[in-house]
Amino acid sequence: MNARPKVVVVLPAFNAGRTLERTVAEIPRQVVDEVVLVDDASQDDTVALAKALSIEHVIRHDRNRGYGANQKTCYRKALDLDADIVIMLHPDYQYTPKLIPAMVEVLASGLYPVVLGSRILGGGALRGGMPLYKYVANRLLTMFQNLCLGAKLSEYHTGYRAFSASVLEDLNLDVLSDDFLFDNQMLAQIIARGHTIAEVTCPTRYFEEASSINFSRSVRYGLGVLGVSLGFLAARAGLYRSDALG
Repeated sequence: MNARPKVVVVLPAFNAGRTLERTVAEIPRQVVDEVVLVDDASQDDTVALAKALSIEHVIRHDRNRGYGANQKTCYRKALDLDADIVIMLHPDYQYTPKLIPAMVEVLASGLYPVVLGSRILGGGALRGGMPLYKYVANRLLTMFQNLCLGAKLSEYHTGYRAFSASVLEDLNLDVLSDDFLFDNQMLAQIIARGHTIAEVTCPTRYFEEASSINFSRSVRYGLGVLGVSLGFLAARAGLYRSDALG
């Protein structure tokens, strides 16, 4: 990695018009070289606002392809820009961009190739307004995932992640879900390929404008997470080969 790594922040956006300006205002441009926003066919003014805020790269999907597909576009663009470090940040202002310098420092030092902003470390999730049922589900799913994946993460469900370019280049993201399960599958693939993961304490904010999936989709997501974890366990035991982990 270069002495001064090129840092690209990617914003997977969908109807983020009410929170985008606040998010962008906190991005530390003394550390971040370029910002990429990928809009997944929003029905609000996200794209117009992104251009007004002088975001360097604004990409719009011609149709809604899903959260995972959005991130795939984000990472492809960041690598095309020759990023050394890629920070994935939700533009809904739930996570503070002020942690970006700390995440970059961990990656630039070579200590870890992946950093997660954890809402659970430090007990910030409930203080920030995370609904109790989501907190309980997060803790139970994380415990199950750690058992299956042989890891010790505080959570697998954060929308604040930083990667070295070498990790992104090593992953096979195209085989992963185009929906919300993408995040979880990506971490499973990272662990399966032997990449180590650091976590930093991240405060979070839950408020009306922040994006959130509804209860029924949360249930489907939870069941999908269980499937990913069990699939990892079976693949590790040699019972079958998983393209998502290969």
